[in-house]
This record gives sequence, structure tokens and C-alpha cells, in this order.
Amino acid sequence: MEKTLVIDVARLDRDGEEVEGVLDDAVLDLHDEYLRPFAGIRYHLTVQLAGRELLARGTLEQDFEAVCSRCGVDFDFTVTVPDFLASLETDEKTEFADLTDELRQSIILALPTYPVCRADCRGVCPTCGKNLNEGPCTCVHEERDGRWSALDALLPGTEN
Repeated sequence: MEKTLVIDVARLDRDGEEVEGVLDDAVLDLHDEYLRPFAGIRYHLTVQLAGRELLARGTLEQDFEAVCSRCGVDFDFTVTVPDFLASLETDEKTEFADLTDELRQSIILALPTYPVCRADCRGVCPTCGKNLNEGPCTCVHEERDGRWSALDALLPGTEN
């Protein structure tokens, strides 16, 4: 695994080049106990010079271990950036360009705000804490507060 993605601009083919590999997962040090990257950032890019710009476009992937924000179960998921695009200004003195930070930022922006183990995760019972994905709990849930009944009547599918 590589620690950085540095492009040798001075020797870059004018028609562009394919670049692929894996960056070390330490690049994404998020300092988050509930969301941890593993296996490194996988990238497949086309890099080329367009005038004074270095353009890099392609796909990125990163695997994560996470804790579900609804039920608290550990699970793994992959973040994919199918349309990565980065542009760096260059000049005649530019020999190398480091794309590491652009890859890192794109992965971070693609992360879900509240990762869930599955789309239909039911979470936990607010009373007893049982994981409702494993079945219903035995808690007795009281009726809703009557002060909201006037607003509940406005909901579609309710009788007036």
C-alpha cells in the first residue's frame, strides 16, 4: 500500500495515463470510534494535462467498519465515489502533484451522515433497548398524548 498518490507531472504522457492502486487506510484517520476505515482507498484514475491543469478523474472505493446509528450493531460497508474529479493548477516548474488529499476529501464527503446496517433497520426499543430487528419487545407502549389528536386527524388515511 502507498502512503501518498504523487503524479510525476514532468514525465506524464500528453494523452493521459491510467493510474490505479491502493492508498494506506491511515490516510483516512477519522478519530471516530464508531466509523473506522480498513483495507485502504482503492483508486482507478485517468490523469492528464490540459493546458496548465492536471486533471484526474475516475473511481474511488473505501471499506469501513461502523456501528449502526439506529440499532448499535457492528457492520461493514463500502463507500464508492464513481465520478471522482480533481483539478490542480500547474506551471512549467511543477514536477510533481500530490492527489492524496483530494482522494481523502472525496471519500469523506461520500460518507453517510448516519450509517445504518440496512435500509429497513428498526432500531431499538426506547424503553427496554431491545434490538427490534430481532423481533418485537415485550414492553407495553402507552397511547399517544391526546393533545396531538387534532393534528393527527390531519394525517392522510385518518377519519375526521
